[in-house]
Parts: sequence; C-alpha cells; structure tokens
Amino acid sequence: MSELPPCPQCQSPYAYADASLLVCPECAHEWQPGSVDQEDERVVRDSNGNLLQDGDTVTVIKDLKVKGSSLVVKVGTKAKNIRLVAGDHDIDCKIPSLGAMQLKSAFVKKQ
Repeated sequence: MSELPPCPQCQSPYAYADASLLVCPECAHEWQPGSVDQEDERVVRDSNGNLLQDGDTVTVIKDLKVKGSSLVVKVGTKAKNIRLVAGDHDIDCKIPSLGAMQLKSAFVKKQ
C-alpha cells in the first residue's frame, strides 16, 4: 500500500485518494497530490468580508461578554494594531481600558 501524505490543513494521517484528488475524512479538505502547500497563510475576513491583516484597526460590532469576568466589550470599541493568530479566536489585540484580548473576526469590522 502506498503512503499518502497527511492533510495539509489539519495534519490528519487518514487521507485517501478519490479520482485525481486526495481527500481528508476529518476536515473534508481536498487537494492535488504532489502540490506544495497551497495556502501558507490563513485568510481572515471581518464580518463584512474584508480581508484583515496584521496592524489593522477594527471596531467591535456587538456587545461581547468577557469570559471569566463581569466586563463587557461595548459596540463601537476600537482595537488598534491587531495581530492575526491561529485558532478559534483569530485576532489578538489590546483594547483600551480592558487590556490584552482575543476576538473572533466574525464580531469585528475593519476601520
């Protein structure tokens, strides 16, 4: 049996061949065999579909409760100089009066 490469998206070792593509059963990612890293960088978009990059300024579009405290990030709060990170909360930033925080890109819009 030939050794198939792991999924480039989730690194699952259970990839299988389907016609001319390789398919990952865990994340449903499909790719061409032999192709070199299709996407090295993750694409992060705000709630309006605008592409976000490191250093952008974003505005919160919904009141967000801060987990583990009684604080709330209010609508219209700006976060300057964001940094994109991997994970569920894909924006790392500092919010004035609250400090360092991670936000989901679905709850912000680009300034």
